[in-house]
Amino acid sequence: MKDLKTKTNTTRLITILGPTASGKTALGVTLAKILDGEIISADSRQVYQGMTIGTGKDLDEYGATPYHLIDIVKAGYEYNLFEFADDFSKALTTIQHREKQALLVGGTGLYLDAVLNAYTLYRADFKSKRADALQSLSMLQLRNCLLALKPDQHNSTDLEAKERIIRAILIEETNQAQLNQIHWPTVNHCVIGLQYPREITRQRITQRLKHRLKAGMIEEVDTLLNQGVSPQQLQLYGLEYRFLTQHIQGQLSYNDMYQKLNSAIHQFAKQQEKWFRNIEKKGVKIHWLDVERDIKEQALSIIEHTN
Repeated sequence: MKDLKTKTNTTRLITILGPTASGKTALGVTLAKILDGEIISADSRQVYQGMTIGTGKDLDEYGATPYHLIDIVKAGYEYNLFEFADDFSKALTTIQHREKQALLVGGTGLYLDAVLNAYTLYRADFKSKRADALQSLSMLQLRNCLLALKPDQHNSTDLEAKERIIRAILIEETNQAQLNQIHWPTVNHCVIGLQYPREITRQRITQRLKHRLKAGMIEEVDTLLNQGVSPQQLQLYGLEYRFLTQHIQGQLSYNDMYQKLNSAIHQFAKQQEKWFRNIEKKGVKIHWLDVERDIKEQALSIIEHTN
């Protein structure tokens, strides 16, 4: 294998994707060290401060490797795709100016799809007069308004909390009016996928869940609740925070929490895999690694012969 440090391509974006517990971070850090690179996280929950164990940040793996879009907002805030698009673009520009190799690493299908397929996005103004006017409407009126704008609601949680409904309405109205378009940086994509056979994935998920519980994941959620993050908000942050909050509040026993959470994460991994298949159907080439062989050498070979 040639020395790829001398072949850093700042117009190329290397993406490492895969379902939960597939080892994306470890591979991303390994490649970043070899390629003199920096990592941009494509994880919708790792942006939150104080949510480390439950989101699998694995910060100890990074060492001296620079990373972006991790721990950038406080827990309790509602980060969204449009902010990710802005933050991703800024991080990528910074990395390019430093003449480093950018690596996008994560498993949030929406974020990955948005970058790889350059979603047409329009930036909503959440502090506009329209936003103030929506605050005066009832929940029923808001739900009807959102459903009239977008009858097919993929995210049912957008209908459960007033602030989420208002944000969803503002986003959809902005999209339909095509205002404030977000412009993605121009890059050449090299996409590498990590995916184990289903049974091995299940074993890795269960093993990692046990490790996280021993490492203090329950205590992490308890700390967030004590810091003033509402149970309702925490439960919107995904599976771990939903079931652990219910356990802490006495709604689930430890065993029920563990069984339900373990099963839900397995289902989540299947949903991630569906996202990746849909990305491929849109024409993005994902180079899937053979996990029974040396994944680092495979990845380096793919990078060397791409773009």
